[in-house]
Amino acid sequence: MADFTWDPDTYPDVMAEEIPDYARLQTELVAAVAEVSPRTILDLGVGSGLTAMRVAEALPEAHIHGIDESQEMLDGAARALDPDLSTLSHARLEDTLSAGPFDLVMSTLAVHHLDGEGKADLFTRIGRVLVDGGRFVLADLVVPPDPSDVVTPIDGVVDVPSSLADQLDWLSSAGFIPHVTWHHRDLAVIAADKNEYRH
Repeated sequence: MADFTWDPDTYPDVMAEEIPDYARLQTELVAAVAEVSPRTILDLGVGSGLTAMRVAEALPEAHIHGIDESQEMLDGAARALDPDLSTLSHARLEDTLSAGPFDLVMSTLAVHHLDGEGKADLFTRIGRVLVDGGRFVLADLVVPPDPSDVVTPIDGVVDVPSSLADQLDWLSSAGFIPHVTWHHRDLAVIAADKNEYRH
């Protein structure tokens, strides 16, 4: 999958082929985002901008700031998103996050590229750029308890998904109140609300 993610023109077709429930994953993320009506959104790994575009359609007054480490994908996102309601930056998930504060942070099929320690660190940093009571929505690959539920090909090098249980623990440790809004085989959407009483 990693070989194709840098081409915004082929990305949707590759996702549809390798992740049969890709469209459903997007739909469930949009639902978890729209539920809290954020006005400012940080999209980690904005990619082709297609998921952000679906969020923008659901929340036409929201401003989305997307980051990605691929300039090619950022160029594709720039074509997909309204320039008056979006900004884009070249950055990696490991880099210092835009200060915000943001009402909501979201990420689709990007965080699984980080190892466990990297995920836990990212979740902590996300908490720092969210407003109190803000939400983080993660839509990504997970390691399912039953190996037969692995649908998406991963290489174990660039793709290093973690179990749902581990990610819920790391989110809780980072000061979130997480809950799973959708889970099917090796895909999941987690809505994690920042605990207003923990700083």
